[in-house]
Amino acid sequence: MPDSTLPVPRRLAYAVGHFLNDLCACMWFTYLLVYYHSVLSFRDTSAGLLLLVGQIADGVATPLVGYESDRTRGCGSYGRRKTWHLIGTVSVLVSFPFIFNPCVGCGVGTPQWVGLIYFMPFIIVFQFGWAATQISHLSLIPELVTCEHAKVELTAYRYAFTVMANITVYGVAWLLFHFQHAADPSVADHLSQLDIPVFRDLALIVLGIGAIFSLIFHLGTQESVQYRDETGEGHPLLPDLSSSTRPLLQWKHWFSEPSFYQVAALYMCTRLIVNLSQTYISMFLINSLLLPKKYIATIPLVIYVSGFVSSLAMKPASKHIGTTMTYFLGLVPILGFAVWVLLDLQMGIRVYGAAVLLGSGSAIILVMSLSMTANLIGDQTQSGAFVYGAMSFTDKVANGLAVMLIQGLYPCRTLVCCPECMWFYHVVMVTVTGGVALVAGFCLFTMIFWPIRIRRH
Repeated sequence: MPDSTLPVPRRLAYAVGHFLNDLCACMWFTYLLVYYHSVLSFRDTSAGLLLLVGQIADGVATPLVGYESDRTRGCGSYGRRKTWHLIGTVSVLVSFPFIFNPCVGCGVGTPQWVGLIYFMPFIIVFQFGWAATQISHLSLIPELVTCEHAKVELTAYRYAFTVMANITVYGVAWLLFHFQHAADPSVADHLSQLDIPVFRDLALIVLGIGAIFSLIFHLGTQESVQYRDETGEGHPLLPDLSSSTRPLLQWKHWFSEPSFYQVAALYMCTRLIVNLSQTYISMFLINSLLLPKKYIATIPLVIYVSGFVSSLAMKPASKHIGTTMTYFLGLVPILGFAVWVLLDLQMGIRVYGAAVLLGSGSAIILVMSLSMTANLIGDQTQSGAFVYGAMSFTDKVANGLAVMLIQGLYPCRTLVCCPECMWFYHVVMVTVTGGVALVAGFCLFTMIFWPIRIRRH
């Protein structure tokens, strides 16, 4: 049976279980396109195609893994969630190194389509492993604890390590480039094939660190084994009379629950704010604010550090005012960031202050949206992984469509940013933060009149 709360060592052991995923995800989104285009000399469309294949594979694998994770027992007495987590971890470890290494056996005269076919299977396996690790790790939250505040706390711990993972990747990358230049000052500032060892070493270091933390998770996290009958529906060995009248929801039953769509819409808006702002912040800094390239590294670092600090205050805040109001408080700094960007067209160094607002607000709404998902699942843990998978699927589809729309509206027809694109990225940053935050506020407003709860009888 889940506990109302967990001792600190067990909280930390759980929280580090997604560290490998976070390290790889940071490297995937930050360096994949630039590595294949600027280092391996792939065409823009080819590099984008590899990223698209990965997102599609992740989007398809996520709900399927969630469904299978709910209906399978796991490996012996190991537990179904930890079994899928182990499968995902192994998949990531064996595939990710090949993604940031040149094609084995390919030469200068090898057609580019050969490289695409070579990398695609590794990307698909990596995305399957990433999805399996993510869904199984999230699904453990309602199984480990029952108290709403304890769920918020576990999610906050988890996000804190997500921030630490991103800081680790950026810090190690900076050190590798710094030592590369110190060892050979003749190396140019722009990326080239000479940087292949840097990305290879970065990937291997990331995997080594992540593997250690995954081992800590598997040794320190105890999952209760779910017993199942021949129909595949989970039930306790001895029925609990106090809850015997409460129906067990299968995956298909969630589609008739209004709260399922409320939480899915709010989670989708949350991910749109967090992911799209991360995607376009670099373009905004360079093309709209005309800042030096170093800001591409320092501003994301400020965003993640401020998010880490704000995550530490989420538990007491949600305990006193609830998850809904805490989420609303997270929207306030995001709206403040949007207004600041809209009005201050030449903010210069003041962008550090705006980054603090964006980072702290993004951390709060992300943790609260995950906590709301855990609260929606409640004691319906037999189908919890499907719920998390469905939420993640909407997130990936929405982000993919949004990026396609933004790229289609790009005003310039050249690689160099034209005068119109300076204002374009201002509008993009205001829209993906303030505009989506208003939609998220409306979704939050509906929860006041229709609170999150299961209505099936």
